[in-house]
Amino acid sequence: MKELGVIPNWHKKNTNLVVDKIKSFFNQRQIPLHVVESDQADFYSSVSLADQLQDLYDKLEMIIVVGGDGTILRVARDLAYWDVPVLGINLGQKGFLAEIEVEQMERFLQYIATRQYDFQERMMLEAWLHRGDEQLGYYLALNDIVVARGPFSRNIKVDSFINNDFMESYFGDGIIVATPTGSTAYSLSAGGPIVNPIMELFVITPICPHSLYNRSVIVNGSDTMSLKVDSRHVQVILTVDGQVRFALEDNDQISISRAKQKVKLVCFHENSFYRLLHQKLKA
Repeated sequence: MKELGVIPNWHKKNTNLVVDKIKSFFNQRQIPLHVVESDQADFYSSVSLADQLQDLYDKLEMIIVVGGDGTILRVARDLAYWDVPVLGINLGQKGFLAEIEVEQMERFLQYIATRQYDFQERMMLEAWLHRGDEQLGYYLALNDIVVARGPFSRNIKVDSFINNDFMESYFGDGIIVATPTGSTAYSLSAGGPIVNPIMELFVITPICPHSLYNRSVIVNGSDTMSLKVDSRHVQVILTVDGQVRFALEDNDQISISRAKQKVKLVCFHENSFYRLLHQKLKA
């Protein structure tokens, strides 16, 4: 077995205890393990984790992430090009991206040690931000790309186009473009549908629309979408996975499509999306 990498969010409560248990488990079985210490990777840095951890490139068979969904999102997005399966151990709240809860950890670590696991490939979105003829940014998202108003309570307008055909003008707080993985995140809170994460599509959900008829729209994964901003002098923010932010201006355009790169999330035969859904959303 190649080396296993452990990327903990050291700011989470009980991280040290969980990491010590992981170390002990694999050391007893003489399985090589590399734990990323707090001084090796800064989740709050603007520098990609791929650059911070470049010495590990091509050395890892799996990346074990100890943290919440936000930690898993950052690792999955920044290290997507490494093409290494990612396993999440949940130290957060809902934990839709995490395959393991801490209480179940030892049993599932045994599956890893004996290679009794699989992985699902999850679709990602890529987005280009243009201001006039200038490209200002390129982004990868596992959950969603959001265009929303800033702190002032005035509606914004976002024009949407699918394959260059005009679809709708959204008036309200903004719009969410979510992957199937992201359908259980912000899009769900805004009234969007729940989608099986292995599907190839994206969901367009308006945020607090100033309309009686605006509803979510499901778009084929092979389609391309563009959004044009009409902020009317109100602050508008582009957000990627709730973590990367950029201030937009009138007439900025965001082009969105399915990314070539996918994220591999480790899964086990006894878990299923629908069982997880029941566990996470039950009252």
